[in-house]
Amino acid sequence: MATEDALYVKVLQDLQKRINANEFPTLKLPDERSLAQAYEVSRSSIKRALTVLALQGIIFKKRGSGTFVNPLYLKKQAMFHSLGTNLGVSDSYRFNGEAPAIKLLSVEKIPADEEARQDLFLDEGDEVWVAKRLRKLQAANFMIESAIIPAKLVPLMTVEDFKHSVFHYAETATKKAVTKSYMTVTVEPSTADDQMLLGLTDKEPVGVMSGIFFLDDGTPFEIGTMRIHYKYMHYNSFVSMDGE
Repeated sequence: MATEDALYVKVLQDLQKRINANEFPTLKLPDERSLAQAYEVSRSSIKRALTVLALQGIIFKKRGSGTFVNPLYLKKQAMFHSLGTNLGVSDSYRFNGEAPAIKLLSVEKIPADEEARQDLFLDEGDEVWVAKRLRKLQAANFMIESAIIPAKLVPLMTVEDFKHSVFHYAETATKKAVTKSYMTVTVEPSTADDQMLLGLTDKEPVGVMSGIFFLDDGTPFEIGTMRIHYKYMHYNSFVSMDGE
């Protein structure tokens, strides 16, 4: 029998596919009871899937009226970090539908240092994956990604898995989506490494996005840093003001 987590992920993926295919012409989704019956799952699975879609800005709830697809999402899907069902920032960069290619620069599994243990709520002796990757779009290098991920959250992960979307792997392995982040966005002088990998001069700056990404149950999943060529430095975010 499928677990509650697996059921919720299936519902989440299917609802997003249906939204992308414009299967809700009035933009209104069926109520939770009807969706639970249609998918043959509990209402808690439906509620969890809808919560993730709402956090991503794909849908919104109007008190007393129901749940609706965000019309801005349908018009400008590239603005939303929703490739699959997560907040994959680098995956949101696309050109004519082409997703960024990944070149793995380095990856190793090591004991977490004190800072990583504190940020990721780890214990003494816990290990983390430390990875550095280069992202390419239209054959141009545009982003250097660095990630620190608790090994115990993804015990079967291998070096090969870092050649693909880590957030997609996390969703499959943990049955939870990466849906929240606390991020800082800045611009800094480029380093020698930035200049070499991103083709910058010593007078050109680099955009920096750094923070912590969380699974939908609140577990910290990754400390991530993205160093971005300034020409590609654009980032859109959905912000909820309702206190949820």
